[in-house]
Amino acid sequence: MSKLHASECRDFIAAVTEKAAEMGVPISVAIVGPEGHLIALERMDDAGFITPDTARAKAFTVAAFRSMSPRFSDGLVIQQWFKERNPQMLVNASVFTNGQVVASGGCAPVFKGNEMVGAYGISGATGDQDEEIGQHARAKVGWAHMPVDDTTPESVKKHVNEIYSKVGLKDRAL
Repeated sequence: MSKLHASECRDFIAAVTEKAAEMGVPISVAIVGPEGHLIALERMDDAGFITPDTARAKAFTVAAFRSMSPRFSDGLVIQQWFKERNPQMLVNASVFTNGQVVASGGCAPVFKGNEMVGAYGISGATGDQDEEIGQHARAKVGWAHMPVDDTTPESVKKHVNEIYSKVGLKDRAL
């Protein structure tokens, strides 16, 4: 069983805060294990007081939903899926987890090989900026957001790609 270590999280946090500072947006970033338990959290100076809680909730949400199904590849897909099917359930999930469920951009799972070892969430900028920061940091530290051997059924990939297209992310695909 692979594990995401605190030292790896510190490298990711450094890459996130470097990009956020370059963009002029103070953010918070949280990294959780595959079960949603917090590994690391940092709030940049001047980031909003609620951003640490939001970043952690984003990471928790990805861990929870990605563990349930490959259909939920990131926060944007989770948000759109619930919007189309049962928006009240997303609100209910947030309530029964004490606010730990937040579906938004700026979060993704982290894989080592084929194993999901955690997830991250970024909060404080726009959803698009949070996404850009996360993608930059993943590339810089070499974190994968997909398993090496993709066993996601084609029907699920088609569904997720349709969601990406609907939310304006035509350049993203499974």
